[in-house]
Amino acid sequence: MILARIVGTVVATRKDERLHGRKLLVARPVSVDGQYEKGHVIAVDTVGAGETETVLIVQGSSARMAFGCKDCPIDAAVVGIVDTVEVNRNKS
Repeated sequence: MILARIVGTVVATRKDERLHGRKLLVARPVSVDGQYEKGHVIAVDTVGAGETETVLIVQGSSARMAFGCKDCPIDAAVVGIVDTVEVNRNKS
């Protein structure tokens, strides 16, 4: 899974017919501290995510198993909207 923040959308008037009616989002990976990391990912939205929201993205065969994406030609899907991230920094 990739932790990312939505930074935009993609509009493609010509695309595979199985993608019609699906929202394509531009996401930028972030660290658990919320700092942007390198690169961007284009992902199909399956949960109604919006710009600036932090999300969970799956890629590869996991993306094709996301709700409503079976048999779709996708490599990344937004499968969750993150409310909080908590990291235990205590060393034992």
